[in-house]
Amino acid sequence: MLKHSLQFKLSQKLSPQQIQLMKLIQLPTQAFEQRLQEELVENPALEESSKEDNYEADDYEVNTNDDDYDDYDNDHIDAQDINIDEYLSNDETPDYKYQTNNYSDDDDDKSLPFAAPVSFHQDLINQLNTFILSDDERDIAEFLVGSIDDMGYIRRTTQDIVDDMAFTQGIYTDEATVERILHLVQDLEPAGVGARDLQECLLLQLKHKTPSDSINLAIQVIEQQFDAFSKKHYDKLLQKFDVSQQQLRKAIDEIEKLNPKPGGSFDGNQKMVEHIVPDFTIRIVDGELELLLNGRNAPELHVSKDYQEMLQSYKDTSEKSSSQKDAVQFIKQKLDSAKWFIDAIKQRQETLYVTMNAIMFYQQEYFLEGEETKLRPMILKDIADMVGLDISTVSRVANSKYVDTPYGTKLIKEFFSESMTNDQGEEVSTIEIKNILQQVISEEDKKKPLPDDQLAEILKERGYPIARRTIAKYREQLDIPVARLRKKI
Repeated sequence: MLKHSLQFKLSQKLSPQQIQLMKLIQLPTQAFEQRLQEELVENPALEESSKEDNYEADDYEVNTNDDDYDDYDNDHIDAQDINIDEYLSNDETPDYKYQTNNYSDDDDDKSLPFAAPVSFHQDLINQLNTFILSDDERDIAEFLVGSIDDMGYIRRTTQDIVDDMAFTQGIYTDEATVERILHLVQDLEPAGVGARDLQECLLLQLKHKTPSDSINLAIQVIEQQFDAFSKKHYDKLLQKFDVSQQQLRKAIDEIEKLNPKPGGSFDGNQKMVEHIVPDFTIRIVDGELELLLNGRNAPELHVSKDYQEMLQSYKDTSEKSSSQKDAVQFIKQKLDSAKWFIDAIKQRQETLYVTMNAIMFYQQEYFLEGEETKLRPMILKDIADMVGLDISTVSRVANSKYVDTPYGTKLIKEFFSESMTNDQGEEVSTIEIKNILQQVISEEDKKKPLPDDQLAEILKERGYPIARRTIAKYREQLDIPVARLRKKI
């Protein structure tokens, strides 16, 4: 039986512009600059003033009391309703018209030179060129090199490689031939490249070393007792090879010197060198904290005056053709987009500033003294309540952004932590507890590492009653292995 009914439902949806604004807020300085350049390319109505007009210093202080910002809607507008002056700078001629491509000695060239290093795989191919190989062998060798990942491993079975070469390259061979060519590839530098697992990688590196008693014992350990070695069952190794602790220690020292990721050690294998650009700067001036937003987040944008001339020409024309009407509609769309982007950047600046300002004063003691024990427990909701923003907005500001402080450049999200009550009833930050845990582990006897239950007892004696499972959670967050794997002979 069909039944019709009416139902009222309230729902909240984000407009495409709001979504774009949230994305802008989330971007750190370098990514924001790239996004800005993309918008300048995509929207010919949007232009950037010269940097001298934008700001005199590298840092920009936001005026948070400015109420000029209004939400901009997408309503259809007529050419007569567009106030062009809102988009224009005070100059009659845009700055870009005075600029040329000529270079003079007085110009400040801020561009950085980029190196063009040989890639990891190209270096391996270059080494192959020194080998005397037949055409078929070279094709197989180059295919094997192409199968090596950035860490230096071939993570495929020989049979898979044989099948793949037949289907994709038309190279028909057998497993024995591939194994033989693989041994040639494994002779390339860096040592260990072309291995199919960690055990083989370590063995290849050991066999490249000058033979000695320690090296020979290390090879036997990896070949015969790799599982016991990886689990640090040293008593079993001493019994198996009938050696002294000193002999085993020397062999293990040789193994620990090896590189488990030989491809990662290649100098030219760096995909990108990341430079951290602080989004904020905190200074101490006369005992008071001062917050500055990186000036690169405050570009001066305006609308091209060429668009003003086109609109003016359209207004002055008594008989308007259909092509002119289409053109003015295009101009209106670009003006709408430019207006929104300018306002969005302004709102981004204010959101970043007020959020970081709240974080700075919440952690005022830390920023004045630099002691991590002064970091107060702080969660996203604490800051969201202070500035009247949504928790997700605060999270976007804190994510992947850095602040330059008198004590170094810090990732903002590291200032956030949960709270815990110590034995005196005081709330302390989990950051402080993690630092103490890390210190206790660094001072332990590595021959008898402390298990989690003993670590919990030690922290309890220091005034931090923490459960064993919490110790395990903090230890994993600090990337510290379990006691068994911290053991040294």
